[in-house]
Amino acid sequence: MTNLYGIYAISDESLTPYTTLIAQLKSAIKGGIKIFQLRDKHNNDAKLLPIVQELNALCKQHNVAFFLNDRLELAIKAQVFGVHLGKEDATILQAKKYFKGKIGISCYGSLKEAQKMQDLGASYVAFGACFNSPSKPLAPIIDLNLLKNARESLKIPICAIGGITLSLLKTHHSLKYAHMLAFISDLWGLKNERSLDEITNHANQLNQAFNI
Repeated sequence: MTNLYGIYAISDESLTPYTTLIAQLKSAIKGGIKIFQLRDKHNNDAKLLPIVQELNALCKQHNVAFFLNDRLELAIKAQVFGVHLGKEDATILQAKKYFKGKIGISCYGSLKEAQKMQDLGASYVAFGACFNSPSKPLAPIIDLNLLKNARESLKIPICAIGGITLSLLKTHHSLKYAHMLAFISDLWGLKNERSLDEITNHANQLNQAFNI
C-alpha cells in the first residue's frame, strides 16, 4: 500500500531534464523517497504521455506515489496515482468528478483554505513556501507554526514545501509536523548538480533527519 508520508521529490525542468530524469529518480527511490511529482509547465500532454507512462511504471514498481502537477486530463488518461492542483488549476470538484486517484491541493499559507479543501475531498494539502525557494523566489513565506496548527486540526495528511534543505530540516523541528516534506533544489543539487550516488545518499540523509 502506498502511503502519503515521507520525502516528496519534485522534478525541475532544468535540474532533472528528461535525458537524465529516469536515472535521477531511480537514485532518489534507492535513497528512500516515497512520493514523486512531475512538474512540467511547457510541454503538451501528447509529448508528455510516453514519459508519464514510463515514470508511472517505475513508481508502481517501487511503491512510490506518483503525482502529476496540474495535468488533470493527462492524469486521467495515464491513470497515475494522483494529481496536484494549485489555485489556478482545475478545481477539486472537477477533478473528483473525472479522476479516481489522489488529489493534492496547494493551500499556501491558509489553514481556512485547507479545511475547505479537506471538506471537498482533498487527499492532502500543501503549505508553503516554508523558506526562500530557488524554484519560486517570489512565493510568500509562511509561519511554520501553521504546520503544527494544521496537524492538530486537519484529518488529512499535510505537506510542507518551499526552500527546505537538509540543514533546515535539522534545525527547524516544526517541519516534522508535516506528513510529507517536498524537495526540489536540495535533492537534485542547485549550485552543483548531484551525481546519481549523491542523490541516493542525500535522499537517505533526508529520510534519516525527517524520522529522528
